[in-house]
Amino acid sequence: MFGEDAANPRRVRVKICGITNAADAYAAIEAGADALGLNCYTKSRRYIDLDRARDWIAALADTTKRIAVLVNASSEEALAIARLPFIDGLQLHGQESPEFCAGLAKGGVQFAKALPVADEGSLDRALLFATDTIVLDSVARGVFGGSGTTFPWSIARRFVEAHGMLRVILAGGLTPENVAQAVAEVRPFAVDVTTGVESSPSRKDHLRLREFIAAVRSA
Repeated sequence: MFGEDAANPRRVRVKICGITNAADAYAAIEAGADALGLNCYTKSRRYIDLDRARDWIAALADTTKRIAVLVNASSEEALAIARLPFIDGLQLHGQESPEFCAGLAKGGVQFAKALPVADEGSLDRALLFATDTIVLDSVARGVFGGSGTTFPWSIARRFVEAHGMLRVILAGGLTPENVAQAVAEVRPFAVDVTTGVESSPSRKDHLRLREFIAAVRSA
């Protein structure tokens, strides 16, 4: 979902989520983002209509992956979005079942499954979702991602150590100020940020974008 980096396979990838406009997309790419998250959940403050935005999304460089973020979509909707020529993969942020995920995998869809982490038991079913890419996010009532809060990174670290075959993406409350520490403690495959680089909901702060990615690279 993030592509391969044969020259530096241990490099931590960066996904900037909640992109709603071309200016923020280009700023993230220029800063070095590996992937952009496009929120297709209509109840999100960062919702984006893919049909209306398709021209500028399609014009983005193919080297930066374009990920559609879905919450409890139907299998028909998920497959239709995954097949759009300007979408490279899906990130599932709802209560999608293992059976739902298996159907996507059978259809050849590249996707990550997000799991809200409250305690160690939150990850008991992590291997059941037919994907090698797992997003560990914080728990917030009524919010599917973008909560701006962290969870104990020690849980994520133990999960990474126990499941070396998975690509673990760390999310939840990451900022330019704390992401280097998070990377050092967890050693994830990638990090995912939304609120930590915003000037307001649905608008990115371009300076904080650059600071965030620079902090990841320094770690």
